[in-house]
Amino acid sequence: MTAVAEPQPATSSNVVPADRLPRHVAIIMDGNGRWAKLRGLGRREGHKAGAENIRRVVRHFAERGIEVLTLYAFSTENWGRPREEVSWLMRMPSRWIKREIGPLHEHGIRVRHIGRLEALSRGLQKQVRDAEQLTANNTRMTLCFAFNYGGRAEIVDAVRRIVAEGIPPEQIDEATIAAHLYTAGLPDPDLIIRTAGEHRLSNFLMWQSAYAELYISDRYWPDFDPEEADRALAAFGQRQRRYGRVPDAAEQPGAPRR
Repeated sequence: MTAVAEPQPATSSNVVPADRLPRHVAIIMDGNGRWAKLRGLGRREGHKAGAENIRRVVRHFAERGIEVLTLYAFSTENWGRPREEVSWLMRMPSRWIKREIGPLHEHGIRVRHIGRLEALSRGLQKQVRDAEQLTANNTRMTLCFAFNYGGRAEIVDAVRRIVAEGIPPEQIDEATIAAHLYTAGLPDPDLIIRTAGEHRLSNFLMWQSAYAELYISDRYWPDFDPEEADRALAAFGQRQRRYGRVPDAAEQPGAPRR
């Protein structure tokens, strides 16, 4: 993984051409609590503001032609937060699905959950499966929600499935493991954005992010707006993606991707 250098400020009229855009953008949504604290509000209000921001960010990336958008909403480690906060966070997805699944479907967006669904309430599990079924044939963009997700847990679950299927060790390669991850069938993330200025992956897409570009935004998640999203896309468009090798002339910044 390589850190993305900050480009010149980008606006909606100054983003990179379509052939320089990432196929898959993944976002670590961070800073709800700090956003609320700055305003003298409780953490719950910060999470509400963060949930509201999802709508405009999803629509903006869909308008930009991004193929897959993955949002890190709740990690397997977040269960260690205060009980009252966790209880409230567990109720948020249900409310969000009820409010947003219709508009998402109308906009042609497919919804997919990645993470350990079985640890959630039966009611929420049903809502998630119903949302996935409703939007299964949509093709404009795939929106993945990483909820009760952990990168190490994902790899453990993949190994368990491989063992359960009786695949001989000599037949196991990278493609085998990728096919048993939660993200099977999706391209690896090209760009990972983290808000609130933190410089770590926090157990997010550990396998898939091997060659992802990183963009660190100082903005807290509720303030991450379309203009900042375009800055991240512009930064990605200026990168040389080497994948461990020396790029040829056609792969210099500004050259179309092949």
